[in-house]
Amino acid sequence: MTTDYLALDAGRIVETVERLAARVNERFPSFGLALVAQELLVVARRAEDQAAQIHRPIWWVRVIYLLLVIALLGLGVLSISALRSAQLSVDGASVLDYLQATESVINEVILLGAAIFFLARWEGRIVRQQMLAALHELRSLAHVVDMHQLTKDPDRFRPGVLLTPSSPVREMSQFELSRYLDYCSEMLSLIGKIAALYAQDSDDPAVLAAVNEIESLTTGLSRKIWQKLMIVYSSPLFTAQ
Repeated sequence: MTTDYLALDAGRIVETVERLAARVNERFPSFGLALVAQELLVVARRAEDQAAQIHRPIWWVRVIYLLLVIALLGLGVLSISALRSAQLSVDGASVLDYLQATESVINEVILLGAAIFFLARWEGRIVRQQMLAALHELRSLAHVVDMHQLTKDPDRFRPGVLLTPSSPVREMSQFELSRYLDYCSEMLSLIGKIAALYAQDSDDPAVLAAVNEIESLTTGLSRKIWQKLMIVYSSPLFTAQ
């Protein structure tokens, strides 16, 4: 059995999310972050299924496409046969009727050809819409993770910091805060990897652009988290518990 080390393994990503969700729930069972981790697990499992199915043929579209192709070929054969059997007359009216019939056949062929061209691209549009909808969900989830870490300010552990009545209530120790922020960073990284699942077998410019946008978003948000983590780790009072 050979392993492709150049492609993301959806199953392994799901396993990683499962482990992360368990870790978050064990350490912060009463926090909203545990619910976000569970939602990320749901999204990861859905992505695993969609990544396997999204490139499969959409047979009902292909059946309609085939029927239209057959109709176009049939119309072409009938039209050529009818035009060949038509007798051109020196009578101007007969010539005009013949030209009108020819124009009508050409219009029908053009319309059927346009329908075939539309259906040939329709399947790709359906796949694109499915991917973009899934990627939009991942983008929203990344912002939710960012909201959960937004008020987790490590500066409050510095000596002499004055808190105001509206300051967030300190619920965690320094070590717990470091684990909380680290979990958020891991979630953002996994969101980027789940997004990449949709792009690794796609050459659609819109999908690739959306995936790159999510990766840039999660990288930027994770960078902010690590700035907070550096403050926590550099504190002389920080101890691993």
